[in-house]
Amino acid sequence: MAKYLISFPSAAMVIPDGELEAICRDSHAVIDEAKTAGVYVFGGGIDESVPPVLVSADGTFSAGGYSWAPPLNGGLLVLELPSRDEAVAWAARIAKACRCPQELRVFGFDPAS
Repeated sequence: MAKYLISFPSAAMVIPDGELEAICRDSHAVIDEAKTAGVYVFGGGIDESVPPVLVSADGTFSAGGYSWAPPLNGGLLVLELPSRDEAVAWAARIAKACRCPQELRVFGFDPAS
């Protein structure tokens, strides 16, 4: 089984007036289904009120992330699933609940991690 990252950037989620409660309810229902199915690994969102820091190998750090990379923000969910087809199906369920498209990526297997 592989672990899949299902995510979206903050800008992708445009919440129509009065829809936030329904979106929260629907997305939490899908997460509860994933937990019940035993495929949930973890999920959450990037706390955008806390700015990133870039940490060097010597332990020094500076404000901000990589200057050349797009910002990392939004929400994410990691599921462990037997196939890409099942991952696509779960991503579609999350997209429907969140009312925005989701990006799907697979983690490379590292037996030492």
